[in-house]
Amino acid sequence: MSAVLNALDASVANGIPRPGPPETEFSFASADFERVRQLIFQRAGISLGEGKQAMVYSRLSRRMRETEYRSFSDYLQWLEKSTGPAAESEWQEFVNCLTTNLTSFFREEHHFHALAAELQRRPGQKLRVWCNAASTGEEPYSIAMTCAEAPGGGQGIQIVASDIDTRVLAKASNGVYPVGARGLSPERLRRHFLRGKGANDGFVRVKPELAQRIEFRQLNLMDARWSLGDPFDIVFCRNVMIYFNPATQRQVLEGIHAVMKPHGLLFVGHSENFSESKDLFRLRGKTIYERA
Repeated sequence: MSAVLNALDASVANGIPRPGPPETEFSFASADFERVRQLIFQRAGISLGEGKQAMVYSRLSRRMRETEYRSFSDYLQWLEKSTGPAAESEWQEFVNCLTTNLTSFFREEHHFHALAAELQRRPGQKLRVWCNAASTGEEPYSIAMTCAEAPGGGQGIQIVASDIDTRVLAKASNGVYPVGARGLSPERLRRHFLRGKGANDGFVRVKPELAQRIEFRQLNLMDARWSLGDPFDIVFCRNVMIYFNPATQRQVLEGIHAVMKPHGLLFVGHSENFSESKDLFRLRGKTIYERA
C-alpha cells in the first residue's frame, strides 16, 4: 500500500494529476435530488429511497437531453412554476422516467392457477377484472389468456388494465413482443399470438380476439377519484405498494376496497403483506386477499 501511495505522490510531484471522480454531464446537487423525491411523492405517491441518486440521474438525464436543460435545478424550477398543457405533458414525462416497469408473462404463476380455479368455480358468470400497474402489458394479457382458457372461453369477463406511465401503456396496447418472451409456452404462442414476417420476424403480436378483451387506460393512484365503472370482482395490484410509504399504502388499499365487490379477490406481490388492514382485506391464500 505504501508503495502505491508513494507512486501517486511521485506522479503528482511530476505534474501528472491524480485521477478524480468522473464528471457528470448535468449539474445534479443533493438539493436537486431531494426536490425530485418530493415531486414524485406529490405526483405519484412514490417514496424514493435516499440511495436512489444514481437511478434518478440516469433516468432523468435522458429527459434533460430531450428538453435541452443543462442543470437539474433549472429543469425542476421550470416544472414547478409552469402551467398549461405543455407543463402537464412534461409532468407526465417526469413520472414516466421515474416509474419502474419490471414484468413478464405469467409472473408469480400461482396467481394464474388461482385465477383459473376461481373462473372454473364461476363458469359463465359476468366478471370484471382490474389489472393495476399493467406496465408493458404482459400481466393483463396473461389474465386475458387465463380467461380465454376458462370454461366457456370467459366471454362474459371484462378486463380493465391501467398504469400511470403513458409510454408503457402505448406498448401494452400495441401488443408486440419478442418471440422468446419469458413466460410464454409454445402452446400459448400458437394459440394467442401471430408471428411476425419480414421486418417483424422474431416478434409476435397478440391476436385481435385476445386484445379486444382488454381496455387500457391511464390512471394515477394518487387521484382523488378513480373513474373505473362498475365494481370489480378481481383486482391485480402486484408489486405496487412496495413503492409507497405505509400511509400511502393505506390510502390506496381503501381506494381499491371502494371499487371492489364484497368478497372480491385482491392479488398482490410476493413481498407485500397487508395483515394490518384486516378491516379491508382478509388473507385467503398465498398473497391473495378477500375484500372484507
